[in-house]
Amino acid sequence: MKAAAMAAGIVASRRLRDLLSRRLTASNYSGLSISLRLTGSSAQEEAPDHSYESLRVTSAQKHVLHVQLNRPNKRNAMNKAFWREMVECFNKISRDADCRAVVISGAGKMFTAGIDLMDLASDILQPKGDDVARISWYLRDIITRYQETFSVIEKCPKPVIAAIHGGCIGGGVDLITACDIRYCAQDAFFQVKEVDVGLAADVGTLQRLPKVIGNQSLVNELAFTARKMMADEALGCGLVSRVFPDKEVMLDAALALAAEISSKSPVAVQSTKVNLLYSRNHSVAESLNYVASWNMSMLQTQDITKSVQAVTENKELKSVTFSKL
Repeated sequence: MKAAAMAAGIVASRRLRDLLSRRLTASNYSGLSISLRLTGSSAQEEAPDHSYESLRVTSAQKHVLHVQLNRPNKRNAMNKAFWREMVECFNKISRDADCRAVVISGAGKMFTAGIDLMDLASDILQPKGDDVARISWYLRDIITRYQETFSVIEKCPKPVIAAIHGGCIGGGVDLITACDIRYCAQDAFFQVKEVDVGLAADVGTLQRLPKVIGNQSLVNELAFTARKMMADEALGCGLVSRVFPDKEVMLDAALALAAEISSKSPVAVQSTKVNLLYSRNHSVAESLNYVASWNMSMLQTQDITKSVQAVTENKELKSVTFSKL
């Protein structure tokens, strides 16, 4: 009986490996891309409980939300409403048991021009307070609240895919480095712009970009000079994982990837994100101990039985019904 069980386990393991290998190829996205293109962002339904001034949130398909920066006439510049609404939006997404993956993109001709300096000038250039100490506390409170605008993306247990076209400037780099996966169109460029307006980036780029691309010299160059990094260079250094001919093709691919991720066990996917982030900031030994403690409970999920059964029966995982999480 034990020998038979081991043999069955080996067969299931091989089938699972082969299935994953097939699904990771680019050709796997083609069918999903066609179906998603037929229901483009303009035709997507507005997501319930998501009504914002600076964002548009739609249900791209089952288990996938599409968050758009939605100030196209202002090049999606990040105004006061944006900094507040991103936190509200992603806190809701984190609690949304139906959502399993998120795509974030920009409406109009570019991803984002970064901070809306005109809208934020009063807070930054005319801070409240009677003396240096009180003004400093006021500014620190603003900075930490703005940091949370992007940290909330990282804290969200659902994978977040950034789909970037045109300019991704200043705060845009802070935003995308908090995302889990980054795709871009060929016309995309990236710019750590803060030194050109007299300040050091303070809401995530200087902390996350070195860990994303693993090249401190290049990070320093970009941050000290505010020069543009074009799409091909971004691909070469690892800032993005794929480059596409244009925005439409890129969005198709990003939504197809989100659909693929959403077909997996949400326990498995969200546990993976939590442990990847923990491992980024801790030693190998600490991270192994953490995942052991994590999986002592997560291994008891029914999702494992359902997933293995689907593989052994040559069924697509998207045909499996996983409970909400």
